[in-house]
Amino acid sequence: MISSNDFRPGVTIVLDGSVWRVVEFLHVKPGKGSAFVRTKLKNVQSGSVVERTFRAGETVPQANLEKSTMQHTYKDGDEFVFMDMETYEESRLSANQIGDRVKYIKDGMEVNVVRWGDQVLEVELPNSVTLEIVQTDPGVRGDTATGGTKPATLETGATVMVPLFISQGERIRIDTRNDTYLGRE
Repeated sequence: MISSNDFRPGVTIVLDGSVWRVVEFLHVKPGKGSAFVRTKLKNVQSGSVVERTFRAGETVPQANLEKSTMQHTYKDGDEFVFMDMETYEESRLSANQIGDRVKYIKDGMEVNVVRWGDQVLEVELPNSVTLEIVQTDPGVRGDTATGGTKPATLETGATVMVPLFISQGERIRIDTRNDTYLGRE
């Protein structure tokens, strides 16, 4: 159990049978009446955000999350097979469990898998990945870094916007948090 006075951004709690992460909190002491804590909570499974108010000192169950480093070994049909780097056990995760970041997963990539009991909550990728461009329009003489962007398809199937001078076959770094081009490798 955790007191609402101990809420900080990143703290995970259990409400209504699901896991919520504290995004923002504000401890309010009005001139009249009792103190309270106003919070903004994000559902870890669905991503929905709600605002909720707790009485000061109110206790709620804290979610004990387990994070393990796993390596993607191969894809079997619609499932991605990961190997735990400590126990060498294999786990199979579906694209729904991984979420929208599935487009950046390639063989040999290490990720952090966050679990609550036996349920996979999220798969955390590295902040940036290096991937090869398999299809894009050819670069033309005179294209510059400040000129504009064009779509490029990466080896994992993801499509990102890259500068005009980037050509097919090049390896580029992509920010996995906001799908942006960071630079060449």
